[in-house]
Amino acid sequence: MPPGTAWRRPASAGVQVRELRELAELDEVYRLYDSIWRPDPKNPPVTTELLRALTKAGNYVGGAYDGDELIGACVGFFEAPAEVAMHSHVAGVSGAARGRNVGFALKLHQRAWALQRGVRAISWTFDPLIRRNAYFNIVKLAARPTEYLTNFYGLMDDGINNGDDSDRLLVRWQLDTPEVAAAAGRRPAAGLELSEATIVLARAEDGRPLMGSTPDGGTLLVAVPVDVEGLRGTDPAAAKDWRAATREVLGGLLADGAQVTGFDRSGWYVLELPGKGLV
Repeated sequence: MPPGTAWRRPASAGVQVRELRELAELDEVYRLYDSIWRPDPKNPPVTTELLRALTKAGNYVGGAYDGDELIGACVGFFEAPAEVAMHSHVAGVSGAARGRNVGFALKLHQRAWALQRGVRAISWTFDPLIRRNAYFNIVKLAARPTEYLTNFYGLMDDGINNGDDSDRLLVRWQLDTPEVAAAAGRRPAAGLELSEATIVLARAEDGRPLMGSTPDGGTLLVAVPVDVEGLRGTDPAAAKDWRAATREVLGGLLADGAQVTGFDRSGWYVLELPGKGLV
């Protein structure tokens, strides 16, 4: 086993994570995802047949079990260059298992599986407006955003996205770096020192996005809404305002060469401009 693969799953997760290959197990993944996303029946996140083909071709499907119940799953496939990189297409955890580190346990299993096969990097996308996912990916896993993707999957009419545009951040998880290896045993800091940072996008008192200062280098902050999933149901117009503002500000900064270096748990992306401020 290559160095760094033996990450222990968090004890608090209380789950067993294993690779899934049998048809009945793959059907469980399909049904779990269906219960999480409640998608348009014509466009499910995965099908049992697709999972069967992916596993037959040697790709990754992992499942987290609480006893006999599947409560989380993760699906990935190899990407170019072949067999040294993977794309993690979709991962989900039952709402009843939130807060138990099940997603973290799944990613640790996926990392160990990938390193055993010579894979050194895994990429995936996530909605930049969902703050818990931003914190999980950037802080807990030490993955790094590399690109802002506008309406990447098209309009998504399901129980989570609720007809919103599918803007995504593409992240890269460099599996064999000391930073990523250390993330497994590190307790994330409660907050960052942000007093000297420039706020480029803020949250107004009414919860809507508020444009801040024009960036001129150094440390920059971009806010996200407190709960965009709830906002999509209670105030769709505000949710769309957040999508447009984040696309303009965060997407624009990344296109101009800024780098996301962190995410504060209170709901701020932390960015640095190359050659200015901290690197």
